[in-house]
Amino acid sequence: MADPASYRPQTGEIPTTPGVYRFRDPHGRVIYVGKAKNLRSRLNSYFANPAGLLPKTHAMVHAASSVEWTVVGSELESLQLEYTWIKEFKPRFNVVFRDDKTYPYLAVTMGEKYPRVQVMRGERRKGTRYFGPYTAGAIRETMDTLLRVFPVRSCSAGVFKRAESSGRPCLLGYIDKCSAPCVGRVTPEEHRGLAEDFCSFMGGEAKRFISRLEKDMSSAVAELDYERAAGLRDDIIALRKVFERNAVVLAEDTDADVFALHEDELEASVQVFHVRGGRVRGQRGWVVEKVEDATTPELIEHLLQQVYGEDSEVQGRIPREVLVPEKPSNHVELTEWLGGLRGARVDIRVPQRGDKAALMSTVRENAEQALKLHKTRRAGDITVRSLALQELQEALEIPVPLLRIECFDISHVQGTNVVASMVVVEDGLPKKSDYRKFSITGAAAADDTAAMHDVLTRRFRHYLTDKAAQVPVVSGEIVNPTRSAAQSNRAQNGTDVPPSDPSLPAPKAKFAYPPNLVVVDGGQPQVNAAARALAELGIDDVYVVGLAKRLEEVWLPDSDFPVILPRTSQGLYLLQRIRDEAHRFAISFHRQKRGKAMTVSVLDGVPGLGEAKRKALVAHFGSLKKIKAASVEELTSAKGIGPALAAAVIQHLGSDADTGESAPAVNMTTGEILES
Repeated sequence: MADPASYRPQTGEIPTTPGVYRFRDPHGRVIYVGKAKNLRSRLNSYFANPAGLLPKTHAMVHAASSVEWTVVGSELESLQLEYTWIKEFKPRFNVVFRDDKTYPYLAVTMGEKYPRVQVMRGERRKGTRYFGPYTAGAIRETMDTLLRVFPVRSCSAGVFKRAESSGRPCLLGYIDKCSAPCVGRVTPEEHRGLAEDFCSFMGGEAKRFISRLEKDMSSAVAELDYERAAGLRDDIIALRKVFERNAVVLAEDTDADVFALHEDELEASVQVFHVRGGRVRGQRGWVVEKVEDATTPELIEHLLQQVYGEDSEVQGRIPREVLVPEKPSNHVELTEWLGGLRGARVDIRVPQRGDKAALMSTVRENAEQALKLHKTRRAGDITVRSLALQELQEALEIPVPLLRIECFDISHVQGTNVVASMVVVEDGLPKKSDYRKFSITGAAAADDTAAMHDVLTRRFRHYLTDKAAQVPVVSGEIVNPTRSAAQSNRAQNGTDVPPSDPSLPAPKAKFAYPPNLVVVDGGQPQVNAAARALAELGIDDVYVVGLAKRLEEVWLPDSDFPVILPRTSQGLYLLQRIRDEAHRFAISFHRQKRGKAMTVSVLDGVPGLGEAKRKALVAHFGSLKKIKAASVEELTSAKGIGPALAAAVIQHLGSDADTGESAPAVNMTTGEILES
């Protein structure tokens, strides 16, 4: 861990103007991004008395090895640049609001020829309208009820194509919960009209549709068409059921998001009610670790940045009013920023009395209950993970905290299709975005030790390459090579301006920083091979251990005896879970590679004949036998086959026929064969 005094800038070097600052660790990673009205005052607070900082802020300044800053022209610019960098670098010490659960949305894919209604989670897609969020049970019931009145397509693309080709609709088409555009019951324009009505109803125009159906029902009764009237009555009941499910809490013309917060010394819980047309349309919740000594206004500022910044492309995502328990810091600039995203005025207000204040109290109570539930569920998990990492560090006598662990495993069947996996654990939790797969060929596939040496060499050679390619540090400042010389000079003096296009992030390194501990699946031979690979690359600050399967012994490099961890040790449990995850990941990749290797084509070896041309050739002639019997002129009649390629095909198949082997069966669709 670094001493903050070793990289503390001179007080006179830091400007007193507004700006954004970044802390970086020894590997160049940005670990914290912040902004300040007065950079000198703000940065000096980190170094004046590090011992007096909160625990996590203390850990941040000791994990960092450099600090840099960028001067901006106004507080609004600092807000925008801070958000851009947090989104780009995802610093581990910044406040990150995470959902306490995954919320589903009711989505209508208006960008498709035949819009589809479905339940969606995750990232939002362009051309799709979203409604919610809802709880899982409520959204299914809502969707099922509305399809009675608005029979919009809800099937997948595969089901739609099968129905279209067969001329028969799916079950939903038979029970009148789909208008069956796949078989032409309605035109694309009529189906799109149904989808637009569905969106209008979900958007708050329920009364218009209910009134229209009531008039139609009265007309049907007057015409003595009681069967049609009964159907309309059922539709009205269904719409009222959906409409009345959301209680009226505010005036009907009110569109607002109501945020409330409950916090303690370490964590904060946030809840938001989405009110549209005076009714609560959805609810979400977040829990955040208070990394820095952040005040409530600062937490609210970061919350609004993350909630609305991520989804700014979605029309109607930001309402007219945002109700919060306290005005966020820089609320004037934040209001201007949100107004720019929405394209219209946004008011950030603190309700003092009346219905909005009463609703705020309800949301605050939900936040309090959510934090209690979160602590109940997470207390055991956090305690166990911390204990496991501490036990492992003490048992292996490693002087640094085990913030990142990487585990490697080799998988093959009798030396064929040799592959390796790398899984990553940070703070005791898997980080699947950093998982990697390796294919091993040649001499490295001879045995497990050679394969392990090859994989570790490749992984850490990538790390050294990425490290060497990182931008240089000059006077504590990172100089961006894409900037002009004048900009770089200003950056060295801490007076740089934001890049002209902050939406273009810098390229990210694949192996930007090393682990504290490498775990290999195996005993002493595998451990020694891994340690030898690191030594050959000159890496001496990464520790290596191996976990042998049979007796679950922990081996260290060049050690004659293993380390025996107690069977009830949380550290051993952690190693076992990491090893099993690496084994699972390696097995999956091996099976995938083995499956591909079993399916080959005799046409694969033809120079210049790719997959598309191979399929076209097989589709044109129908069989491998006819291809072999064809002349150059006949082969050129197939799409994409020229005279030179036709001659190469004949030469290749002729040499294959000379071997005397019988031609295997060919898949007429793909041109692939299965060789025994």
